[in-house]
Amino acid sequence: MPNTGGEKMKQTYIGGQAVMEGVMMRGKKIYTVAVRKPDQKIIMDKQPVRTIANRYPIFKLPILRGILAFMESMVVGMKTLTYSASFFEEEEVQSSKMDSWLEKKLGDRFENFMIGFTVVVAILLAIGLFMVAPLLLTGLIHKWVPTGRFRSLIEGVIRILIFLLYILLISRMKDIQRVFQYHGAEHKTIHCYEHGKELTVENARTQSRLHKRCGTSFLLFVMLVSIFVFMFIDIENMWLRLFSRIALVPFIAGLSYEIIRLAGRSDSFLVRLISYPGMGLQLLTTAEPDDEQLAVAICAMQGVLDEEGDGDDAGKNP
Repeated sequence: MPNTGGEKMKQTYIGGQAVMEGVMMRGKKIYTVAVRKPDQKIIMDKQPVRTIANRYPIFKLPILRGILAFMESMVVGMKTLTYSASFFEEEEVQSSKMDSWLEKKLGDRFENFMIGFTVVVAILLAIGLFMVAPLLLTGLIHKWVPTGRFRSLIEGVIRILIFLLYILLISRMKDIQRVFQYHGAEHKTIHCYEHGKELTVENARTQSRLHKRCGTSFLLFVMLVSIFVFMFIDIENMWLRLFSRIALVPFIAGLSYEIIRLAGRSDSFLVRLISYPGMGLQLLTTAEPDDEQLAVAICAMQGVLDEEGDGDDAGKNP
C-alpha cells in the first residue's frame, strides 16, 4: 500500500520532470537527468541551476518568484527533453536552410536560441488554446448570458474542459504513456525520500504515484484560479476582455505557484482539500512504473543528493 501519512515527513523542494525514457531531478544548486539508453545503460548528466533571482532579489518576492520559476522550469524542461531525445534519434534530420543560416550566425548560442524560441511558441499556443479560445467560445452565448461574472464562470468551465480534453487526447499516445510512467516513477522516488526511506526500487515501489507539488496540479490550479480572478474583472468590451486574459496570465501563474508551494509545506485539512483536484488529475498524467523506470528515477534523485546533501533547501515542483 502507498504511504499516505501518519509519520513525520522530511521537508524537501527537490522535484523534477519526466523526459523521454528518463527523469530529471532538480535541486537548489544542480539538476540531474538520468536516461536509459536503447542499449539499457543509464546515462546521467548534471548541470548547475542558474536563476536570475540571484542577481535580482526582487524575483524572490511572492508572485514574482512563481512567474520566474514557471519560465525557468520551462527552459530547463525543454533542455532536458532535447537531451533525452538525442539518444533516440533514428536518423539524422536534414537541417533547413533557415536552421543552417541561424546556426552559422549564432554559433554556440544556436541551441539556446532554439530552446527560447520553442518556449515562447509553446506559451503563445497555450494562451491561445486555454485563454483566448474559451473567451471567444463564451462570446457566442453573449446574448443569452448578459451577466459578465456569470459569463466568466462559464468561460472558466470551458477552459477546464478544454484542458481535460487535451490531457485525455495526449494520454492515448504510446510515447506519452511511457513518459507518464516515468512521471509516476519520479513521484514515487520523491515520496520515498520524503518518508525517510532508503532509495531502493523495493522501497520506491510501495509509494504513491501522486504528489501535491506536481506540475500537473500547478496547471490545474492556473485554470481554477483564473476563474476567480476573471470573475472580479467585469469588462464588457470584447477586446479589453481579451487583453485582460493575456495580461493577467503571469499574475495567475504566480498566485497558483504560491498555492502549490503552500501545499508542499503543509498537511492541514485545508491544504489537503485544495490539493484533491490536482491529485485527481494526476491519475491521468501518471502511471505505475516498472522497476527499471524506478531505477532511473532513483539515479536522478541520487545525483542531486550527492551534490546537495539532504536537499532540504532544494526546489521546484515534482
